[in-house]
Amino acid sequence: MSTRPVAPPDLPTADDVRAAAEILRGTAHRTPVLTSRLTDAELGASVLVKAENLQRTGSFKFRGAFHTLSRLDPAQQRAGVVAFSSGNHAQAVALAAQLLDVPATIVMPTDAPASKLAATRGYGAEVVPYDRFTEDRAAIAADLAGRRGLTLVPPYDHPHVIAGQGTAVLELLEDHGPLDALFVCLGGGGLLSGSLLAVQALSPGTAVYGVEPEAGDDGRQSLRAGRIVTIDQPVTIADGAATRFLGDRTFPIIAEHVADVVTVPDTALVEAMALFASRYKVLVEPTGALAFAGMRAAVAADPGRFAGARIGVTISGGNVDLDRFAALVGA
Repeated sequence: MSTRPVAPPDLPTADDVRAAAEILRGTAHRTPVLTSRLTDAELGASVLVKAENLQRTGSFKFRGAFHTLSRLDPAQQRAGVVAFSSGNHAQAVALAAQLLDVPATIVMPTDAPASKLAATRGYGAEVVPYDRFTEDRAAIAADLAGRRGLTLVPPYDHPHVIAGQGTAVLELLEDHGPLDALFVCLGGGGLLSGSLLAVQALSPGTAVYGVEPEAGDDGRQSLRAGRIVTIDQPVTIADGAATRFLGDRTFPIIAEHVADVVTVPDTALVEAMALFASRYKVLVEPTGALAFAGMRAAVAADPGRFAGARIGVTISGGNVDLDRFAALVGA
């Protein structure tokens, strides 16, 4: 008997991703796809990198946030929203709220990168700090929502958020055609599940891989167990993927469609960050380098499997303090 939970009735579909793309048209950037002849030669494949570090607020999270806030009714927009995030979802909700004239309150960890805290406040949001190792961010946000009448905008486990995130890979496939393989970073699963929906619509033959930090492999454990597995708070430089469990909506989509979930050590993220800076001339945060690091590891482990393949890779974000970047890459 399967141990997988019953999927919620409001799971998004590929049609929802297409509808989200229409809402985002003209507001979200249609981000570029980067290539490198040196990378292709080293790996024996054609690698197409979707640069969501060049998205508004510096990450793919703007897509899901704006799409979700745009779907609120007028009363909900007037009352305002609350979200919890280590940084990128925070900035995305804050900017989306500013653009739509919606009050926003964001619950953020005290150890979030300074640049992410400053940007969130700069977009006009109220920041409520918490300790990620001793406090429950979801409980804090739920309390604020109840006391203030706010609408909660989750970072990943929401049908409108998932559909919005899927538009990044939808664009990649529309602009460059079918792929043999696709690597996507995995935290709570919003980007991966949305990407899987886009792939089912435009390139169903693509093998899609989620990539997690070694210290935070709840997704891989969940896939192996056939149920959502909760882990202790992971300690990793990939702060955007330091999640403890997948969502009730993201997990069923991932479990049904993903080829596999792989993990990489933090050292591989630093190496990927350095490669992006030197070879692609772009700044990428540790979490943003997950998919690229996972792709390199997968090709190195089985070069014959990917020989001559067309491989898509997502850069999820580029929000890293410069002193932090220099300390990591310089070391």
